[in-house]
Amino acid sequence: MQRSRSKYFERNGKSYLLVELDQKPNLDHIETVSSSRDQLYLDWELADTRKARPQQRRLFFALLNDIADCFVVPQDFLKAMFYGQYREYTNGNEISLSDTTESSVSDANVLLDLVIDFMFTWRVPFKQGYELLPREQEYYQYQCCRHRRCMVCGRERSDINHVDTVGSGRDRNNLDHTQLRVNCLCREHHTEWHKIGPTAFGKKYHIPVTGIRLDEETLRKIGVRGNYRGETNGKSIN
Repeated sequence: MQRSRSKYFERNGKSYLLVELDQKPNLDHIETVSSSRDQLYLDWELADTRKARPQQRRLFFALLNDIADCFVVPQDFLKAMFYGQYREYTNGNEISLSDTTESSVSDANVLLDLVIDFMFTWRVPFKQGYELLPREQEYYQYQCCRHRRCMVCGRERSDINHVDTVGSGRDRNNLDHTQLRVNCLCREHHTEWHKIGPTAFGKKYHIPVTGIRLDEETLRKIGVRGNYRGETNGKSIN
């Protein structure tokens, strides 16, 4: 992961980002993946460079408590483990969530994503950290879908719910589900979603109801059969 200073500008009715690189890229590699040495595609997201928030610190330690309760290990050990994972993931960058931290909101979100991914992978129950979970964040919704866990109550083997209306009588096995927004709800909450409607459902549980889009590979892995066009659109997008 590399963060670079960029400048936005418009010219001839088009929008551009000019990116300043810290070092010269590997042009041979660029040519291998892009068939060109000066034109390439980038996956990017807008970095939130504001100072990491106190609520992010509270969530981090609440989730550590959940993991510590599950595996009976000291919280300090877990903190050191995830800080180490962050350094490895970011090629040596350090992270801090103290009051005097220089780490950004985006930095803290990367750390939280690592913890959330660990908890889903090892089936750690969300207890103390549940009420603080950033359920408006796309990554949490993605993990709920990937692990078939209800985004409201955390129940496993939950349903993939289509946020976009599919229409009655349509053959869902013949749909391109990469073009439809989804979320994951247990049978009880799935039924309630359709009974009271998305708006009331979102207000009741204080969660987003916009859903996310999943790529073809993820959809196939979680057992959503359909008629796909073959392209993948990344991890998930709003």
